[in-house]
Amino acid sequence: MLNHNVKRFVTEKPAEFGFKPGQATLVELPDMPGDKHPFTFTSLPEDSELEFIIKTYPQRHGVTDHLRDYQAGNELLLGDPWGAITYKGPGTFIAGGAGITPFISILRQLERDERAEGHELWFSNRTDEDVFLVDELRAILGDKVHFLITKQPSAAYRHARIDRRFIEENVRDFRQYFYVCGPKKMVEQIAEILEECGAAKNRIVREDLS
Repeated sequence: MLNHNVKRFVTEKPAEFGFKPGQATLVELPDMPGDKHPFTFTSLPEDSELEFIIKTYPQRHGVTDHLRDYQAGNELLLGDPWGAITYKGPGTFIAGGAGITPFISILRQLERDERAEGHELWFSNRTDEDVFLVDELRAILGDKVHFLITKQPSAAYRHARIDRRFIEENVRDFRQYFYVCGPKKMVEQIAEILEECGAAKNRIVREDLS
């Protein structure tokens, strides 16, 4: 477990299976036929195994709840790779909660290619206990990763919401790319603010978690 409800899953990689960093696949469990759920690859395309970092929701009694009990040898059925978020160029990544997952593979690829410099990440969560991958993200981006907490005062991270004021105070160049992923309402609001502040629509790469 990476925190109280986020877990790393590693599985065999089918022969000749390919994807781009940021893409996802529909996952189906053999004991839950027809119940497919999208999960983002967090491994790199050239890795020998597939990794998924998944936020689980036991209260929903769905795929993520069943995955909590999965053991070595259990099967996953994977669909074709898909997804709106792929890397376009240097910019700022804006993630709400599980919306960080498309960016993990992208940032890991940038680090492997020694091209992580010049990128920034705003990672927003409700509480301190919801944050994960702190050490790895800091190792990749240094002081250009910002952990933001919205629902409680925080001694470890910055208490802030990504609203118009935050964006105006923290963005110097609206010509860069902006990668936005998180809850639908958050993604829509941030994309709207970015456009109103001067960002071109084709420079906002977005996907919501609905």
